[in-house]
Amino acid sequence: MPLSNEKEGILPSTVPKGALDAEQQAAVEKLKAKYRSRPKFVLFLIAYLSIHFVYELFKWVDAVGFGGDNSPRCAQADILTPDKNADIWNEMNEKIGTPAFETSAINWLAGAVRVPTESFDNMDPVGQDPRWEAFAPFHEYLVAAFPLVHANLKLTKVNTYGLYYEWKGSDASLKPLLLAAHQDVVPVDPTTVDQWTHPPYSGYFDGKRIWGRGSSDDKSGLIGILSTIETLLEFKFKPTRTVVLSFGFDEESSGFHGAGKLGPYLESVYGENGFAMVVDEGSGFSQQFGSVVATPGIAEKGFINVLVEVTAPGGHSSIPPAHTSIGILSALLVHYEKNPYEVKIGRHEPVYDTLQCIAEHAKSVPSHLRTVIKRSAHSKRALHALQAFVRKDKVLSSLVGTTQAIDIIHGGVKSNALPEQAWAIVNHRVAVVSSLDEVKDHDTALLTSLSEKFNLTYNAFGSRISEEGAPASGTLTLSDAYNGGLEPAPITPTGKDAAPYQLLSGTIKATYNAHRSLSDNDDSVIVAPSMMTGNTDTRFYWKLSQHIFRYNHHNAGSTNSLGGIHTVNEFKEIDGFLEIIRFFTTLILNVDESTSL
Repeated sequence: MPLSNEKEGILPSTVPKGALDAEQQAAVEKLKAKYRSRPKFVLFLIAYLSIHFVYELFKWVDAVGFGGDNSPRCAQADILTPDKNADIWNEMNEKIGTPAFETSAINWLAGAVRVPTESFDNMDPVGQDPRWEAFAPFHEYLVAAFPLVHANLKLTKVNTYGLYYEWKGSDASLKPLLLAAHQDVVPVDPTTVDQWTHPPYSGYFDGKRIWGRGSSDDKSGLIGILSTIETLLEFKFKPTRTVVLSFGFDEESSGFHGAGKLGPYLESVYGENGFAMVVDEGSGFSQQFGSVVATPGIAEKGFINVLVEVTAPGGHSSIPPAHTSIGILSALLVHYEKNPYEVKIGRHEPVYDTLQCIAEHAKSVPSHLRTVIKRSAHSKRALHALQAFVRKDKVLSSLVGTTQAIDIIHGGVKSNALPEQAWAIVNHRVAVVSSLDEVKDHDTALLTSLSEKFNLTYNAFGSRISEEGAPASGTLTLSDAYNGGLEPAPITPTGKDAAPYQLLSGTIKATYNAHRSLSDNDDSVIVAPSMMTGNTDTRFYWKLSQHIFRYNHHNAGSTNSLGGIHTVNEFKEIDGFLEIIRFFTTLILNVDESTSL
């Protein structure tokens, strides 16, 4: 009979003692040893499963957020309408809604569009480059269109064409409000003129839209400010808090001649941090996940243009080397595009705050996405999942991470001559949590292996990278193309104790409701701090205030939301322009009576 039946669970110990010979007894002892090891294995298995269970439990707890701060995020400001100035605000709102005022608004903006004010890259200083003279007729137009503004506000011209207006308030102890805009527009490509529905400087009004270059960017902002003040002066409004206007004239070409001179001038007059808040051109509001979301910009990326330059011996192209300078440069640029910057969202940047506001308040956010966004505040796993969501969205990823774009390339002079030099410019927009030094270090390291492969003497941003004295067949040099790199902007405070942000938020809500005749109890718009991908003239105003906002209150929720800015068929809907005037009216009156700024 068999000594054991493992399948039936019969153990060797059930065999009577002395019934076995020596060989059988040895087999029994072997089986006993085998079964004695089973409890140890079982204990090991239980311990392993317990540890695995605890590990998975901790991961699950981390994912669902137990123990974290689950309190509501992105608290919304109350709707803010003027109190002391309530009568003027109501009268202004009523007037803005009349056909007569709409006609005035159309004429104001259309007239401004009809005066071309193009700015170009690399213009010579004012007084040397005759193209600046295009702004003189625009100044004449402003004087004629806004007589009350020019009769009651002090105008100072900075660097000839920069406009600084001061509307003096009765209380000099209050920090002024600074409203900014720019006079210049992107040049019209002459080869695209035939593609415009209406001529680019016609200021044509079709019953709904005003067409022309600058109608949206940024003459609607500049004319909106002046239209507001002209109308407030009609109502005999006299400010308690000083209002300052600063209008640069080369924002579209980096702003060094316009706001670059206005910023330091204003600092000399009002001092560092001399303004309660600054509002310049920027984002607006749009439909997102079933709700209207307004996104004032509280930060800006930095930027740097990296010049990638390769040199190599020249000669006749009939005896070519394995790689010309153009071929080497091409390999470097391909390597750039194969290695984009990693997009990694953190908890301390504006876009993260935007997503938190959307998750907290927007009506139609998918439940899984809402859960991930909210739990990411205290869960690493959820934050990792949010990373994946951001990386799949082109706009979000461009707002969060440092970007790179190869925009200019040049090399060679003749078809039968080896190019002795080839170069390209790589434009970087620097993430708000990064820096110019990080970008320089990244680019330097990125090309090191290729500089060795092609046997190039490598210099990057003033430092030699390759070994001193080593033989080389050419050079690779990285540098700041225009010596004009810009660090990311300081982030504007947005907490519950940040009075300027709370005032702006309440103003946005009040404006939105007033323009649609909604109740003051109807909290119909969410305000979420955010940012834009581009830069504005505020880069020159950092020293003037810690509270800088890029916001125009334009409706970005319609078809072709950008209104053709920087391309053909730029336009501004008259209803949207009227709402901009309503916004500046509400802002000026709210700021004027605020005691917390």
